[in-house]
Parts: sequence; C-alpha cells; structure tokens
Amino acid sequence: MDDTYFLYTDGAARGNPGPGAVGAVLYRGRPRPENLVAELSLAIGHTTSNVAEYKAVVDGLKMAADFRPAKLALRSDSQLLVRQLLGQYRVRSPLLRPLHREVVRLLEQIPEVMIQHVRREENRRADQLANLALDS
Repeated sequence: MDDTYFLYTDGAARGNPGPGAVGAVLYRGRPRPENLVAELSLAIGHTTSNVAEYKAVVDGLKMAADFRPAKLALRSDSQLLVRQLLGQYRVRSPLLRPLHREVVRLLEQIPEVMIQHVRREENRRADQLANLALDS
C-alpha cells in the first residue's frame, strides 16, 4: 500500500461572512472508500469563507498528525489558499496571516508535502462534511 496520505479540506461560510464550518477527509493511499482513515465535520461560528478554508486545513492537519504521515498530499478547491501556501500569492489579509503561519508550521512537521488545487467535484466529500456541520 502506498504510504502517502491524502487530505482533502473545505471550508464554508453562508453569507460570507456568516455561519461557518469546516470539513476534512483523510485517506491512506489512493482516495477510495476502503482507504478512508478519518473525517472531520465542525461548525466554527461566524466567519468568512477564506478563514473557513484555512481553518479546515489547520483542523485537517491536526487530525492527520495523529497518523504521523511521512508523505501527505494536501488537496483543496480554494485556489487562493493553495497559491498562498505555494508562495505564488502573498497573504495580505490580517485575518489570514496567523492562520497561514499555523498551516506552514503544521506542514513543516511532515517530511514530504504536496499541495494541490483540485476541482470542486474532486473535493465533494469535504464539501459535504462542511455543509453537514452548517446544517446541524
């Protein structure tokens, strides 16, 4: 079995800003149902969609840390978040700067990391989990 973990994250805010939630899904090996190791669905209170996206990554990385992955592919449908984490965009928002620093700190604890932008349809389960938390 491939030892790469795949972490899919999504954050949502209804109203932007508005009620917010996060979802995260972790697989060991190829992202298939039989390789699912953990999921997260959590309401986070009043926030913006960009803050929710970052909090989804923070919470997802904390969840993944329990499994001590040597290789992790972080996948998100947020182009802004991915490009900021790759250093292609600057983090201008004062709300996002501390969250960006926390994500970077958490990523530094994993020996090998790939950060990837995926289409929304590839991130469906994380989106469902975020919306489930909003609806509950």
